[in-house]
Amino acid sequence: MTKVLLTGFEPFGGDAHNPTQDAVLTLRDRWTGPEALVTGILPVTFAGAPEALRRLVDAEDPDVVIATGVAGGRGAISVERVGVNLQDARIPDNAGARPVDAESLPGGPAAAFATLPVEDIVRAVADAGIPCEVSLSAGTFVCNHVLYRALQHSPQRRVGFIHVPWATGQAPAGEPELPPEQIVRALELAVRVAAESAGGSPR
Repeated sequence: MTKVLLTGFEPFGGDAHNPTQDAVLTLRDRWTGPEALVTGILPVTFAGAPEALRRLVDAEDPDVVIATGVAGGRGAISVERVGVNLQDARIPDNAGARPVDAESLPGGPAAAFATLPVEDIVRAVADAGIPCEVSLSAGTFVCNHVLYRALQHSPQRRVGFIHVPWATGQAPAGEPELPPEQIVRALELAVRVAAESAGGSPR
């Protein structure tokens, strides 16, 4: 049986909710298979997030790893194509760390491509009537750091990252929102499409 690890992030910067945490836990509670789904919630910290994900991967040995985070200002589900070897924080993380122009993995390659079937996921989500797009930048905050480090840790797995907009009612300052049910459905489709591809070589 194909096993998929799906993670979200804890609330950040004083927010009461993180839409990825809410969506991941909702999907966990209603999941019916046939794939095995395991979930986790990561801290929004440069030091803790990639290590928390690594521990989950080592413990669960999944075929597919999909991490998710919120990207305020985006109005569509964004399936990330590439992670870069850079930590460059505009604001501190939840532990107060604010790396500037630092490598995610000292001496590592400049970038790494996601090994999820990015285009297939985007097509499936868009066909379901949910705004979805390929993204060429996961930023330089904790989300990108997690993606890049996960790709370095698990080259034999399907690994990627999906950014979601704020959920309806959670967006600050009038930023774009999506209904929570659409976010959950998008992640469900991503899990299923990625699981179907897990038998082939990562690409």
